[in-house]
Amino acid sequence: MATGWDSFPVELNGGLVSNMSRIQQGIKAPGSARKLVNFEPSVKGGYRRINGYSKYSTSPVPTYGSSVVQGSGQTGTTLTVGNLHAEPSDGDTFTIDGVAGTYTISSSGVSYNSTNKEATLTLTTALDSSPSDKAAITFDNVTSNIEGLHYFYNSNTTISTTLAVRDNALWTGSGSTWTNESSPTYGTVLVDGGSQTGTSLVVDGLDSDTYVPVPGTTFSIDGVEKVYTVLSVPTITSGGGTLTVYPTLASSPSDNAAVTFLSLPAVGGSKLRFYDFNFSGTESTVIVDGANYPAIWDEDNGLKLITTSTDLLGASTAAVFKSHMFFGVGDVVVFSAPSSETDYSPANGAGTLRFPSRITGLIVFREKLIIFTDSSIHQLTGSSQADFSLSDISSGLGCVATDTISEVGGDIIFLGPDGLRFLGATARIGDFNLALASRSIQDNMTTLTSNFSDLSGTVLRSKSQYRIFGYNAGTNEESSRGFIGTQFSDQEASGFNWGETKGIKVYRITSKYADGDETLLFSGEDGFVYRMESGNSFDGSVIEALLYTPFMPINDPRLRKTLYKATTYYDPEGDITGTLTFKYDFQGPDVIQPLSGGGSFAILGSAIFGTSAYGGDPETVIETQATGSFFTVSLQYEFTTLNDPPFVVDTVLLEYSNNDRK
Repeated sequence: MATGWDSFPVELNGGLVSNMSRIQQGIKAPGSARKLVNFEPSVKGGYRRINGYSKYSTSPVPTYGSSVVQGSGQTGTTLTVGNLHAEPSDGDTFTIDGVAGTYTISSSGVSYNSTNKEATLTLTTALDSSPSDKAAITFDNVTSNIEGLHYFYNSNTTISTTLAVRDNALWTGSGSTWTNESSPTYGTVLVDGGSQTGTSLVVDGLDSDTYVPVPGTTFSIDGVEKVYTVLSVPTITSGGGTLTVYPTLASSPSDNAAVTFLSLPAVGGSKLRFYDFNFSGTESTVIVDGANYPAIWDEDNGLKLITTSTDLLGASTAAVFKSHMFFGVGDVVVFSAPSSETDYSPANGAGTLRFPSRITGLIVFREKLIIFTDSSIHQLTGSSQADFSLSDISSGLGCVATDTISEVGGDIIFLGPDGLRFLGATARIGDFNLALASRSIQDNMTTLTSNFSDLSGTVLRSKSQYRIFGYNAGTNEESSRGFIGTQFSDQEASGFNWGETKGIKVYRITSKYADGDETLLFSGEDGFVYRMESGNSFDGSVIEALLYTPFMPINDPRLRKTLYKATTYYDPEGDITGTLTFKYDFQGPDVIQPLSGGGSFAILGSAIFGTSAYGGDPETVIETQATGSFFTVSLQYEFTTLNDPPFVVDTVLLEYSNNDRK
């Protein structure tokens, strides 16, 4: 029998591992983790408890668009509403500008017409008073997704704006209130001639004969009650033409009465994507939704559709490459003429490319446009229609989730059918590697892709991280999962160490690094936008952080040891509390676990209370007494206190003695 104490230092690194047997992990990677929840592998060493998230704005993104009362003189328990961009639900509550009280839609109380953007609502209580025509209606926050989210940075003005699409309406915000940006600009449009009646309206003053109001566009007329919806594409000549509208004109408008357009049916679908560009000195973003024509927004000109080519209808992805706008539409890539987002004439340098299956992503990578389909990967080189050259990267592997494609560490990461893949250049010119970046957590990644219907990824550049989140509609935050991968070696898929997230429900996510500051925003299905990397809680809920080491045999798995003490080195950012529990011999059913040792501890600044040791600056040392004998041992750290700040668990030193061989 050996005498005296020995020590076994464990440097905590390597991240979550699920592709090794328990004994191999304990021998080969004792500093890795068999469970690592809400910890991130830190580039500075150890595992760091992640930051929390908080509301970007205390106001939710408004729902149903900017709906208004459709006509004055309404009374009782029936209310007609116009400019309504999605169907309300029974039980929804709302207020009406100028009318006292909050009103609830009764059971089976919605009759909605999506073409006319109008609904008749039956209320549970009568209106307190008759509302004014076009009085604003504000629905209380209802459960529906924000379908699109983008953090837009204008480098010309150094002003940042958050774009959010909910219920087919585009809103902008800067952290306080939200402003509807769905109003299109067609010029100074006026009524052309008085005494007009019925469902036709002659107008003039449109800036363009081709960029015209499309069906679903809503507008109001100065001096005339109600909001009107365009029902068909008008023919415009010299800026004038006839709009076919719903409802029938409430009264005859005056000649030259102003026509104010309110919103476009420009953004919808189930998930929207944004891509920034600048062709003419104006910072802009293009929006695609997989159902409609692409839309363009900028701070000066608002929102407009690109309707110059029917090939663009249903575009779901986009990119800018060599001054061309590229769109993925089904199995076709459509590209514009140089430096023009609206010109798709082949005579001017535009064109199309067809692929073997559905386009799932476009991203620019090292002077190439990478084109993902759901079963293949291709690259486009050259600079114009005259010399574009298309070649294959992979004919048997593609991207299965568009929103997982990101650039991290100078290379591309995306979700393939077998996990997260790393598309990186090799030393060989023009060649690529397609290594599996999620190999160390392959079982976990398979579970994520199997259990969640929607997946989104983004990068956190300041921490060399890629983050992927799973989403299921109707589930709570507690059941939401994701993974954080920290890249320790550039251009190597094996250089990623992973940790799991729990409690962050992400449907749309966006990140931007500008002027030395990084912003990471996301939304779920409650109508709020949240800022990630903010605060010490999940918007008021506890960040449950778990770190379980592998079962470590400490040199020899057949030699029984007695554990006396575990000394853990922390780097705290404030007061924290936690527990440490020792588990022996894979927690087998016949194994007696220690009845004492471990337990709770607290760190207050740099002083340790409830232990026999005190820490220093910057590291804090906690000595935890242990009892019992073992062949393998795992340390389970758990932190479940509300508003504890982040901290790093860096290293642990085990002190033990060797006993008899089994």
